Amino acid sequence: MQRIPELDPACLNDEQKRIYDEIASGPRGGVRGPLAVWLRRPGLADRAQALGRYCRYDSSLSPRLSELAILTTARIWDAAYEWAAHEPHAEKAGLPRAVIDALKEDRDPHFEAEDEAVVYEVSRRLNLDRRLTDELYRRAEQILGLDGLIDLVGVLGYYSLISMTLNAFEIEVPPQFRKET
Repeated sequence: MQRIPELDPACLNDEQKRIYDEIASGPRGGVRGPLAVWLRRPGLADRAQALGRYCRYDSSLSPRLSELAILTTARIWDAAYEWAAHEPHAEKAGLPRAVIDALKEDRDPHFEAEDEAVVYEVSRRLNLDRRLTDELYRRAEQILGLDGLIDLVGVLGYYSLISMTLNAFEIEVPPQFRKET
């Protein structure tokens, strides 16, 4: 059960309303999940949504690689909301269905693409070990470039924050993200 009630947009203060309107009018199209939690702290919401906008829409990583990093992080954190929100984006971005299914089942995927393999490994190692070996760092920098590696670390940090928020406040998967089974 969700730990905090959703905010009523009609009851927002001026700063919350400004941030709400900015988020809702952007590519996200609404204020849901972690953004709705953060909106209780407008300074956090404002800065986090700006970071999220960069990570999601302006990063040097392709959407395929970003979505792989997001799904890997969501799986590690068991963040059901994040998984449900991003699984369709990952498929649309061209991440192979077999990779998505393996991640969903918490299995190591088989990768045809070297960039996917390195994004997965960096995502796992940073989330689980909190470090990269020298060998993995060199491989990631060689395959992704320094800019891509920096952006990948940013995406992983942002989506770890999202996953922590979702799990701490037990944010439920909304109906629009639930698959009929």
